[in-house]
Amino acid sequence: MCSSIGRWGAGGELESPPVGHRLSICPDIPTVFLFLSRCPQTGRSHFKTVCSNELEFRQFRAADAWKARGWRRAAGEARLKAFASFRSAWQFAPPGPVFGALVAKQRVAFTAALQELNFPATHVQVPYNGKTLPGVFLKHPTADAPVVLVIGGADTSFDDLFFTAGRGLFDRGYSVALVDLPGQGITQADGLHWEVEAEKPIAAVIDVLIDRFGAKPGRIALVGLSLGGYFVTRAAGYETRVATVIASTPFPNPARLFSLSVQAATDAAGKDPSSAAMRGRQIALWKAGATNAQEFLTRTAGMIADASRVTVSFLSIVGAGDSHVFLEQAKAWHRDIRSTRKDFVLLDRETGADGHVQANNRLRLVQECSGWLDETFSA
Repeated sequence: MCSSIGRWGAGGELESPPVGHRLSICPDIPTVFLFLSRCPQTGRSHFKTVCSNELEFRQFRAADAWKARGWRRAAGEARLKAFASFRSAWQFAPPGPVFGALVAKQRVAFTAALQELNFPATHVQVPYNGKTLPGVFLKHPTADAPVVLVIGGADTSFDDLFFTAGRGLFDRGYSVALVDLPGQGITQADGLHWEVEAEKPIAAVIDVLIDRFGAKPGRIALVGLSLGGYFVTRAAGYETRVATVIASTPFPNPARLFSLSVQAATDAAGKDPSSAAMRGRQIALWKAGATNAQEFLTRTAGMIADASRVTVSFLSIVGAGDSHVFLEQAKAWHRDIRSTRKDFVLLDRETGADGHVQANNRLRLVQECSGWLDETFSA
């Protein structure tokens, strides 16, 4: 994982937007070479070991030393690199204690970095079904700033959403809430799994935003990314307190993609799957609360959003290089929703943002979202 928000300056450095810090969480090139030289043969399993030991030691040692000298910004920047190491490591970790330990370390690094970089962050635990949904709220100093709730996808956590879109939206004048829904982050280890009725946990989060942070109905926006594009399309048909919803991409029928994926795995029976494919299947089952493919399909079969229920202002974003399943569903969603204010943005290769959830150009994702939000809240 490597993420940053900003633009390249004439000297090659990454310059920040007008507000905030210049931040990059990319590991330094010499560090990457050191890491690669130590695991040329052992691959991904050694990757998570190196990240959780060697890189942790180096980055936290630097951060602690700089903090002791009063270099808070440098300490925070180093802490973000530690965060990236842990985040990259659990991308290869199987379900269970190793995964959980890496997420916990990531969270410690992220929390410390926000403090050292002086971001106005408050961590939250949203009560839900006897458990809690973790997240963070970034309160913008502008009075009455609208609140944007950003929801991630199948393989994400609220912390990394800060780099995907959260920090960019904050810099553009919005208070930002980043929260893990059931089945995201490490919530599945607490017995919370993907839900068909995603509008329910989203409503619980909005309750907290209103009751604790003073968010005002009609001054709240909802952004969903990847599988979050299902969660927010579902909520768009029920939630009346949001002024607009944005999805990259709208994904109203993940059950269709899950069925195709299981069928592809069945067709490939007898062939040894790659370690990445095996890990992906294990994680999907864990997040869905299933123990086998058939149970997975049963538990996700109802994950369908009804376009005919949706009248809220809606922006659909999709990369032209995305899967045909995402492209087809996004186009159909935009066509079928009943919203009087809606737009469909197709980003082609020339934009440099044609990947899934604009993974190849996060700045363009933020620009499309913030432009739409500015129009929404200035109307």
